[in-house]
Formats: sequence, C-alpha cells, structure tokens
Amino acid sequence: MRILVLGTGLVGQAIVRDLADHADFEILAVDQNPDALDTLPVDTRCFNLQEADLTDLSAGFDLVVNAVPGSMGFSVLEQLVQTGIRVVDIAFSPEDPFALDGVVRKHESLAVVDCGVAPGLCNIFAGYCTNLFEKFESYRCYVGGLPAVRRWPYQYGAVFSPSDVIEEYTRPVYILEAGEEVVREPLSGVEWLDFPEVGTLEAFYTDGLRTLRYTMDIPCMYEKTLRYPGHAELMRIFRESGFFGREKITINGTSIQPLAVSTHLLRQQWKMKPEEQDLTIMRVCVTGRTGAQRKRITFDLFDRNDSRTGISSMARTTGYTCTAVVRLIADGCDLRGICPPEWLGKNPEFFESIAAYLKERNVTFRIIEEELLPAER
Repeated sequence: MRILVLGTGLVGQAIVRDLADHADFEILAVDQNPDALDTLPVDTRCFNLQEADLTDLSAGFDLVVNAVPGSMGFSVLEQLVQTGIRVVDIAFSPEDPFALDGVVRKHESLAVVDCGVAPGLCNIFAGYCTNLFEKFESYRCYVGGLPAVRRWPYQYGAVFSPSDVIEEYTRPVYILEAGEEVVREPLSGVEWLDFPEVGTLEAFYTDGLRTLRYTMDIPCMYEKTLRYPGHAELMRIFRESGFFGREKITINGTSIQPLAVSTHLLRQQWKMKPEEQDLTIMRVCVTGRTGAQRKRITFDLFDRNDSRTGISSMARTTGYTCTAVVRLIADGCDLRGICPPEWLGKNPEFFESIAAYLKERNVTFRIIEEELLPAER
C-alpha cells in the first residue's frame, strides 16, 4: 500500500514513524517545513500544501493521512475526496464532514474523519457500547493532554499549536440535555475529578462531541477538557479581556489582531522543553440499560510520553489511533462514505483490532463495568 502523509508536525511525525515500521507500506511524507522532514525514515517532499494541486500530489497513492492543522483541514479533505482516494483524517476543523458524504460515496471510497484520541478513540468507545446496551442514557468524556509537572502561571504546557488550544476556549460548545441540543460557553461548567496518577484536575466544557451528536441515540452528552486547577479561570480572564479577539485593533497607527499577538506570546510560554514529560488522561463514562438493569461502562486511559523515542503522549495516543485505522483499512475494512470513528467501534472485531494495535505500542486503557441504582448517573 502506498500512503501519502500530509503534515509532519508532532503528531504527523509519530504517524510517519509508526507506518514506516510496516514492511508492506510505502510512505511519502509532505510538509512545508524542511526541518520537520529531515530525520524521517521515509521519502519526503517539501511542499506548501496551501498552494498544492492535491490531485497531482496524491496520484498513484492508495490512501492519504490528513494531518494538517485544523485551520486548513477541511479544505484539504474536500480536495482529497474529490479524487476518490481513501483518507484517514485527524485534522480537527469546525466544518461538518458529512457534507462530503455524497462525494465520497460517488467514488465508492472511504474517509475516516476525526481519527485521533478525542475526537477519535473516545468515539470508538461510544460505538463499542452499542453492543452493551439496549438503550443509552448518557455519555461523558473527560480528556486532556498535560505536562507531567505543573508550571506557574498557566498550569499548562502545549505539545501542539496554541492556536488550536485557544480555538477550543472560544468556540461555542454544543451538548445534549434530555435529547435537546444546548449551547454552552467554553470554559464553563467547571467540576473537579480525582485521578490516582496525578491527583485532582478541573474539567470544563469544550466543543468535542462532533459527529456523536448525530450518529448516536444518547439523550445526554458532553465533553469536558481536563487541566490542572486554575487554568480555566485564567483563560476566561484572557478571553473576556479581549486577548483572543479576531478583529484587528489599531495601536499607535498599527493594525493588529489580538489573537495573533496572544498566540505568539503563548507559543513561547506554553512550549515544553525537550526534557519535559507529558501525559494524556481520558475518562469516558457511558450509562444505559439492558432490560431493567442499569449499567455504567467507564473507559480509563492514562499515557505518558515515550522517553526512548521522544514521542509525546499526545502524539502517541492521537497518532497511533490513526495508524491503527490505517492498518484496519489495509487489512480489508470495506466501509464506504464518510465514516466517523464511532462506526468503527460498533464492530467488535474492529474494536478489538484497534485496542490490540494500541496495546502493542503501550497505549492501554481499562474498561470498568458497574451496575447502577435508578438514581445514579
């Protein structure tokens, strides 16, 4: 199988290196930054993807991994599916991927979207639960990528672009309550959860349900991002003070966008040092009924960076979920159209294949099953 990987940032690098270990894959990695290509063990090409003719670039390949930044993710996906090539996409963009379903089906092709850790692996967990319940009641996802050691004043360190993080803090949050769609303010709804590996973390609303709002019949659903306590309040202050504003302001005759300045400054403040460790925590709680019995299924994931390879935990959990699905397609997955990850999770064989692939790379999770009383969440 000939595979084209578009984008070799921190996650893209992990994807390329993992795919390169498969003897039956031939890889070409493309990025506009030559430094991001220098050490990769595959064929590379330095190219500005915003100006590229993706029809020519993808010709002769069997599958494309779309790992470009979210700001250009949907545009790239739209161009790719028009060629009829199969795509596995991890670019987190606000557009509705199902708008492209007709094009993909016309070509009898496949595009697996939102195929990272969250969205992505959490969706796979939700889909798997369709085999465990007759009727769903609720879905709650708590997820975060964090530095292993807290640092003042932000209680945070980013292993990817600050602009993508800020996007989470400003985009309206869509959740479901009693079967109705409700809009919440990002960074609101703060609650505190205890994790044995790191202690108490805060959780707040972010817009991460994505396709789950339409594909799963679950009346109550939300996602919350995990951070060390204090981060949400500080980010709310920044946002309400205008630091994340997109409209330009004029200072001493110079027009400038506040968000651009904030992103530039936070990139330096949030950048993790090479020796710093990061971790990923995700807890997905799904409740439902089978007959008169109520149950809660909890999926708990805790992962640390790989000190041997230098690959961050966020790159591992996101990238290896993506490459697990690439492997699934290479082995003959015959789905068609736009495919959200939850549809993969509904197939027990696909779920077991993905879980085994992750386990081989030491990305593991626990599944905890509990019976519930009528009043319990």
